[in-house]
Amino acid sequence: MQSLLSSLLSSVWQTPDMLVEIETAWSLSGYLLVCFSAGYFIHDTVDIVASGQARASWEYLVHHIMAMGAFFSGIFWSSFVGGGVLTLLVEVSNIFLTIRMMMKINNAQDHLLYRVNKYVNLVMYFVFRLAPQVYLTHFFLRYVRQRTLGTFLLGILLMLDVMIIIYFSRLLRSDFCPERVPRKQHKDKFLTE
Repeated sequence: MQSLLSSLLSSVWQTPDMLVEIETAWSLSGYLLVCFSAGYFIHDTVDIVASGQARASWEYLVHHIMAMGAFFSGIFWSSFVGGGVLTLLVEVSNIFLTIRMMMKINNAQDHLLYRVNKYVNLVMYFVFRLAPQVYLTHFFLRYVRQRTLGTFLLGILLMLDVMIIIYFSRLLRSDFCPERVPRKQHKDKFLTE
C-alpha cells in the first residue's frame, strides 16, 4: 500500500519542473513526499533491526541508509527535492515486485497471473526503476564539479545504480533463467529473489 500511495503522491505531473530542474524545483507535495518517504525508511530500518532480521536483510539496510542520506538533502537544505521525487518513481515498479513476491511465497509461479506479471514487472522495472536512475545519474555526472552536495548525492546514486543492476540480474535469473535444482543458500534470508 505504501508503494501505491508514494507512486500516486509523487506528482511529477503536478510540478513538471522537477523533471528538468532536479536541484531547484520545489513543491509542497514533493517536499512532503520526500519527508514521508524518509520517515518510512527510518521506520523500516528500525523494524528490520528490532525484528532480528538485520543480518539476513543487510542489503535493505544499506539501501535505506543511502536513501535517507539522499532524502535528508531535500528535507534540511530544500535542494534536490525533484531528484528525491524522481527516485520515488521506483515505487510504481515495487507494486509489481510485491505481487511477484506474494505469488512466489504462495508457490503460484505456474499461474497465468504470475506469468503475465513477470513480463509487466520487466517493463515496469525498465520504465520506473532503470530509466529514472539513468536520467538522474546522467544529470549528476554532468554537474559533478559544480556541486558539493551534488557530488555526495552522486556517490549515493552510483551505489544505488550498482544495487539496482544486481537486483535486475537476480530478477532476470529467477524469472527467466530458473535453475533446475533450487539452492538452499537463501534459507535464512528475510526476503529472497
